[in-house]
Amino acid sequence: MSIDWKQYEPGNFFDELIDPKGRPRTPACKLAKYLGDLDSEELAKRRKMAEATIQEMGVSFTVYTEEGNIDRAWPFDIIPRTISRQQWEKTAAGLKQRLKALNMFIDDLYHEQRILDDKIVPRYLIENSKNFRPECVGISPPHGVWAHICGTDLVRDSDGEFYVLEDNLRVPSGVSYMLENRAITKRVLPELFENDNIMPIDDYPARLFDTLASLSPRRVKQPEIVVLTPGIFNSAYFEHAFLAQQMGAELVEGSDLVVGDDDRVYMRTIGGLSRVDVIYRRIDDLFLDPEVFNKDSVLGVPGLMRAWKKGNVALANAPGAGVADDKVIYAYVPKIIKYYLDEEPLINNVETFLCEDEKQREYVLANLDKLVVKPANESGGYGMLVGPHSTKKDQARFAELIQANPRNYIAQPTLALSTAPTLVDSDNLEPRHLDLRPFILQARDTYCTTGGLTRVAMKKGSLVVNSSQGGGSKDTWIVDTEVK
Repeated sequence: MSIDWKQYEPGNFFDELIDPKGRPRTPACKLAKYLGDLDSEELAKRRKMAEATIQEMGVSFTVYTEEGNIDRAWPFDIIPRTISRQQWEKTAAGLKQRLKALNMFIDDLYHEQRILDDKIVPRYLIENSKNFRPECVGISPPHGVWAHICGTDLVRDSDGEFYVLEDNLRVPSGVSYMLENRAITKRVLPELFENDNIMPIDDYPARLFDTLASLSPRRVKQPEIVVLTPGIFNSAYFEHAFLAQQMGAELVEGSDLVVGDDDRVYMRTIGGLSRVDVIYRRIDDLFLDPEVFNKDSVLGVPGLMRAWKKGNVALANAPGAGVADDKVIYAYVPKIIKYYLDEEPLINNVETFLCEDEKQREYVLANLDKLVVKPANESGGYGMLVGPHSTKKDQARFAELIQANPRNYIAQPTLALSTAPTLVDSDNLEPRHLDLRPFILQARDTYCTTGGLTRVAMKKGSLVVNSSQGGGSKDTWIVDTEVK
């Protein structure tokens, strides 16, 4: 039995592959026809092939539980998501615009603070920000860029348009899974890659290397770049090791590095100390340098901030970049773009209510059953209230949290997140909600991935796509529909 797309029911949501009349959308035409020609036995075979490939490649992620850390195989759906190249080019331009403005904002905050003086962003929001680092005031990183790697979460609403859900400017993760999703799909559906209409994504490691190399304080042909990881028990360790290997960089922990009397950073090697030029750090600010931040940290490097301030080593992302990675600041990004670039945003925000504003807070408290409430600085889908799926007890608890610390909460409407067909058993395709995390690089040049990491809520009706909470993933195809 093969797939009958007329039987596929996306309901009232915008489905990215199939329109309401059961016809494939233009970017999905070849994919839908191909899948429609496969019988259930062949689909099941391809699915098993994907699972075997994931095991063989060792693609895993770590889930933190009360019982301890659990390593799990990467949850993957073999049905790709398709987006037209024309739409993606507009989206990518908006993402580059956004990161450029955010980097100008961060640089301004650590220097003149013009945007605060001009009352575009309230000063108290920065004064009460847990991610503003006074230790970074007056520092000027290369190219004026603080957030070199950004993972921006996008969602598609019922109108089919992309909206920005949040910016991840500290240590965004997931790009390795984007690359591995493509590698798995090429093994499972190789026939579909025989023509050139699916845009490639495999240049990301080279682009990342070039971005990092451009930050080097030394003008040398091959700067020494290292990836600084907290270690094997971190949930993103697979990605740290993957990116280091792909770039030909060294994967190091804090104990592998030392700051010399000359305020330069060196890596311990069997041949002695070797100078380090650029550190792609995958640990949070507060653990970077026990001399400056958390004195008990064993993850960082004593003296690292001193070396960075003197311009002897580059850090990506720079400490302090997280001041713009705040869901309250997110609400001001359209104004930030207008202020620094004198442009209208090319991608819109999701409507956002700030609980620190009295009138908006009253509205939120009166509509907790309809809204999604988020803390300003949590990630991974933790600490949220999804109103329509919550109990009265949950709502009462969040009302107390909001009233106790209104600055720390925002609320947004429950979006009609787009769906895509997902293989839920051997031959049954059902719609599942999804989001998208593209990755944007900025240093001397700016680059945006062709697509990104698509995360899928594998549970029926769920809007939570995070892997740590039962979500999965699928390959993202940017399809050039003008190629015949």
